[in-house]
Parts: sequence; C-alpha cells; structure tokens
Amino acid sequence: MSANSSKMTIDHDEIRQWAESRGGRPATVKSTEKNGEPGILRIDFPGYSGEGSLEEISWDDFFAKFEESNLALVYQEKTADG
Repeated sequence: MSANSSKMTIDHDEIRQWAESRGGRPATVKSTEKNGEPGILRIDFPGYSGEGSLEEISWDDFFAKFEESNLALVYQEKTADG
C-alpha cells in the first residue's frame, strides 16, 4: 500500500484524532440543518472554503449523525505534496 493510498474507518477515536491533528473541527452545512439537528456532515479545516457555509458542532452531535447515517470516513494519511 502506497503512503498516499486511501483508508476507510468508522472508528470515532481514529476519525477525531485524524481531524484534530490537522486542525479540523466537526461541522454541518448550515443550509441542511433541520429542527436543530445536523444535516450534511463535514470536517472544517481552517483556511478552506467552508467559511460562511459551515457551522461547527460538537463531536457528540457529529458522531450521532454519523452513526444514524451509516457513514464511514475515507481519508489519506498524507496529501499529494506530503
């Protein structure tokens, strides 16, 4: 497996550690929230295009929606430029 190959996980601790080690925070797309519940989930990274369209949520809320939707995170340990 190459260093930049994709991995997949449903492990909450692994997802949180991966995101936080890169400055990511759990978020939802504002326009998809319904009755105060998160809609489409995202991990918001500082300096990227989520500003204005994403709302930060707690990890508990993120993972509740993650489980309800039977999601998995597909990620890479390194980006193309390292």
